[in-house]
Amino acid sequence: MHLYLIRHGQSFVNLKDWEGGNLDAGLTDLGKRQAAALAAWLPGRLSTFDALYASTMQRARETVAPLAQAYNVDVRWDDRLREIGNNRSDHTPWPADELPKEYSDYWASERPFATTTPLAPGGETFMHFRTRVGLFIEDLVACCRGNTILAVCHGGVVEAAFDHIFNIGPWRRTEIWASNTGICHFEYVELPRRETWRLHFHNRTEHLVGVE
Repeated sequence: MHLYLIRHGQSFVNLKDWEGGNLDAGLTDLGKRQAAALAAWLPGRLSTFDALYASTMQRARETVAPLAQAYNVDVRWDDRLREIGNNRSDHTPWPADELPKEYSDYWASERPFATTTPLAPGGETFMHFRTRVGLFIEDLVACCRGNTILAVCHGGVVEAAFDHIFNIGPWRRTEIWASNTGICHFEYVELPRRETWRLHFHNRTEHLVGVE
């Protein structure tokens, strides 16, 4: 199985001067150009795949739309691909009008068993988040061996995927940054006495040349 994880385009919540808290915001003008550039570039490098998944958050929805149009495929929406802190501890998403506006004052991986949204009872911890991303990946392993899967998600999801695939413990020692619309390619392999996963590349962004 080949798994391509793609971070969404630039959103308003990614802006350094953003003061609106954690909102389900869409893409900036730059983010829309990034998404369009991705959709124009990727079919020339990856002609076909078996399924296109995406987070249900607005910035992922707006990023995957031109990609789905370019390939003429339907999107499989999956709440497990939402960014950290935007689901409850049972992995269900917060309704838009109940979305926690503020994260904790500590980095999630600093206190992996503490809620990331202290003002919202029932919010997920870093480990809850890691688990839901891991469940998404393991479900793909169970159902889609031999397939090629694309998933438009978030930077935190890409990091959690690395943690799961590399079998990292609760306290992470390395941050793995992904640019907006950066592409990460993993391959699941089944060879006796060998590693189960291969990392082909991370944060590929050739499609952004000239966009910014």
